[in-house]
Amino acid sequence: MEPDIAFAFGAAVGLLMGAGVLWAWRYSERQQEHIPARPEPEVPAGAEAVLAVLRSSAVIVDAADRVVRASAPAHAMGLLQDTRLEHETLRDMVRLVRRDGQVRTEELALGLGRGGQRHVLVRVAPLTSRLVLVLVEDRTSERRVEMIRRDFVANVSHELKTPVGALNLLAEAVGEARDDPEAVVRFSGRMKREGARLTRLVQQIIELSRLQGDALVEDPHEVDVATLVAAAVERNAVDAEARGIDVAVRSADDLYVHGDGEQLLQAVNNLVENAIAYSEEGTSVTVDAARVDDEVRIAVRDQGVGIAQAEIERIFERFYRVDPARARSTGGTGLGLSIVKHVAASHAGAVEVWSEPGHGSSFTLVLPAAARTRDLDDDASASSDAQTPVRPSAQEARP
Repeated sequence: MEPDIAFAFGAAVGLLMGAGVLWAWRYSERQQEHIPARPEPEVPAGAEAVLAVLRSSAVIVDAADRVVRASAPAHAMGLLQDTRLEHETLRDMVRLVRRDGQVRTEELALGLGRGGQRHVLVRVAPLTSRLVLVLVEDRTSERRVEMIRRDFVANVSHELKTPVGALNLLAEAVGEARDDPEAVVRFSGRMKREGARLTRLVQQIIELSRLQGDALVEDPHEVDVATLVAAAVERNAVDAEARGIDVAVRSADDLYVHGDGEQLLQAVNNLVENAIAYSEEGTSVTVDAARVDDEVRIAVRDQGVGIAQAEIERIFERFYRVDPARARSTGGTGLGLSIVKHVAASHAGAVEVWSEPGHGSSFTLVLPAAARTRDLDDDASASSDAQTPVRPSAQEARP
């Protein structure tokens, strides 16, 4: 019996060892199949709260150039592509900072998302031993304002040189022609015209500088539109008569807007003046003021040379002239329509343009109607409805 017992004992031990080996193999297989989750890089406490209130777009990048945190402005600006920085230049700056630990600041022009080309100030700094912080501040608007300012100064300098230079030459001519009374009279007349042009240019520059912020009028008052239009037409009556241009005015009664009367008069005057200057002799100009819904629309239409579609977007730029030769002959400064645009903006309004070469142009100053205009119109409508008999319908009229 002893051999049987030994055999049974050996078999039992073999089974146990086989079971243990099988369990160990399966456990090892399960361990190999299970990939532990990659721990997120540790972001310093409070960093997310700081990112949420930063004005700049903020991004935190880990050692593998993977974005682990990004503020809402960073997403809106288009700095990210999935979990990576969109622009290679930014990625290069991150690598350099990670390599030497030095803070880097650069101004770059980047094409970002749908925003197109943007001028940005980028500051990259190490946040921890593994993380790098990228701050991007959009300075596109500041660059645009600075460029406009430089252009404005350059244009003003150029425009001022012309009448000042002419006055100097004419003064020399008058001195040389002191024995010729007719020449003195002729030169003095030209000096008066150049002096008037210089005065007008300076006045418009001052007016434009005051309006360019587009801030709403601080102390508006009620302005009678009919009186406004009549005053603007009266200012240009002499020029219109000299060129044989008929100016027709159609203005509804009781039209009122809130704003600065002098600014509004300047805007309407500029539109009428342009219409006369760019019209052919013997044609007509129409000034039409009417209320449409809750707006007062002052439209100035001419039968002039018209404006090409490609130039319509530029006509409100400072010193831009569609026809420079005509502008010089009429004393135009290229600031009139720019002033109109800023006056409209400061009165919560707008300027609409229609033009076709050879068929004239139409400029419409659109302003919110004052409450008095709306009340008068509503009262008139109610009175008209009360006095108008109601006709019976076809079915009611039938016997």
